[in-house]
Amino acid sequence: MIFFEAQPLSNWLMLLFVFVALIALNELGRRSKIGGLALFVVLPIILTIFVWPNTTKGTSVNDWFHYAKVYSSLAGCIGFWLLRHIKGASSNKILLCFPPLILAINICEAVVRDFQIGGLHLTKEVFEGMVTVSGSWNYMNGIAGILNIITITGWLGICISKEKSKDMLWPDMCWFWIIAYDLWNFAYTYNCLPDHSWYCGIALLFAPTVTAFTLSKGAWLQHRAQTLAFWCMFAMTYPAFIDESQFAVKSSHNTTTLFVVSLAALVSNIAVFVYMIYKVVKTKRNPYLGELYTDLKCYEEVKSLAE
Repeated sequence: MIFFEAQPLSNWLMLLFVFVALIALNELGRRSKIGGLALFVVLPIILTIFVWPNTTKGTSVNDWFHYAKVYSSLAGCIGFWLLRHIKGASSNKILLCFPPLILAINICEAVVRDFQIGGLHLTKEVFEGMVTVSGSWNYMNGIAGILNIITITGWLGICISKEKSKDMLWPDMCWFWIIAYDLWNFAYTYNCLPDHSWYCGIALLFAPTVTAFTLSKGAWLQHRAQTLAFWCMFAMTYPAFIDESQFAVKSSHNTTTLFVVSLAALVSNIAVFVYMIYKVVKTKRNPYLGELYTDLKCYEEVKSLAE
C-alpha cells in the first residue's frame, strides 16, 4: 500500500518538527493558567478579526468544516480550562457532561464530512481545494465514527489531577478507545483531507496520544483538544504551508489504501463496541452515567492521579 507520494528527508524532518512543536505548545497551555487563556481566548479573537478573513480566502481551509473544527476545538479548550481552574466546577454533574459532549460533536462533524464526500462520487476531482476520491471507505469510516461516539463511557467520572497543572483526567477513557479513535481519525483525514493528512493525520494524532501515555497520563482529551486547536489555527493562518510550500505532501489517492485504512478503523471500533457491550452485560453498569472499566489497570492508574 502506498499512503503518500515519495517524500524527501526535509518533509520527514518537518513532520517531526510539527509533532514536537505541538507537544511543546500543549505543555505550555496545560502548565500555565494564564498561558491557556492567552492561547485559547486572546489569540483566537485576534486571528478571527484581523487574520483569517484574509488568509483563508480562496484556499482549501475556507469551508464550513475547517471553521467548525477550529471553533469546536477552541470551545473544548476553554471549557476544559474552566473545569480545571474554577473551584467546584469538576463536581458539577451537568458541567461534567461538557467534555464528552464536545468530543461527540467533534467526531460527528467528521462523520458528516465522510458521508458528504462519499455521496459526491468524486473520482480524483478537486473538491474545496484538494483532490478527493469518494468510495465505500467513506461510509465504512462514517460508521466507525458513530461507534466511536457510542463507546465514549464514564461521562461523570471525569476528575482533576492533583498535580500543579490540574489536568482534566478521564479514567474510563482507556488506551483501547484512544487507539480506535486514532485509527478512525487517521482514516477520516486520509479520506476527506487527503493532501493535509501527512501532518493532521500523523503528527497531530501522535502528539496527544504520546503525551497521554508518557508526560501526562489520563488527560488525552485535554491534549487532543489543545493540539487540534493549535494545528487548526496554524492551518488557517498559513494555509500555503500545507497546500503550496515545499513541505506540502500529497496523498497517493490509492483506492486500495483508502479501503484498507477505513476497514481497519471500522474493525477496531467494532471490537471496542463489542467489548463495551460485554462489560455492560457482565457488570450491569450504566456506561454513561457510571464508570465501566473500574477493574482495569488503565483505569486504576489514572484514578490514582486524581485529587
